[in-house]
Amino acid sequence: QVQLVESGGGLVQAGGSLRLSCAASGRTFSSYAMGWFRQAPGKEREFVAAINWTGGNTYYADVVKGRFTISRDNAKNTVYLQMNSLKPEDTAVYYCAAKRGIVVAQSGAYNYWGQGTQVTVSS
Repeated sequence: QVQLVESGGGLVQAGGSLRLSCAASGRTFSSYAMGWFRQAPGKEREFVAAINWTGGNTYYADVVKGRFTISRDNAKNTVYLQMNSLKPEDTAVYYCAAKRGIVVAQSGAYNYWGQGTQVTVSS
């Protein structure tokens, strides 16, 4: 079992930055692939970024590539999402998720989810 708690969301102006954190419980955190997803009002949940268990491989949605960076610190059981050059269309609830095995972009493959943290980007 893995429990995930996100933090770091908030209100920021367009062009600004935020860093989201996702703290995981459990001694096997390092064996999980981790993903960040987001859901805007009236829209489906979408993939943002993912990272494999070592942190050596990362994947991004095209809409955030070059602006967002996912990373993890297995010693701290934490995964991060650094978000730069934020745009109003990045406004959403951001969720972190965990799964065993290979990293994928499909949300249905992730077994554990956090409660989400709100990110609002004003224009």
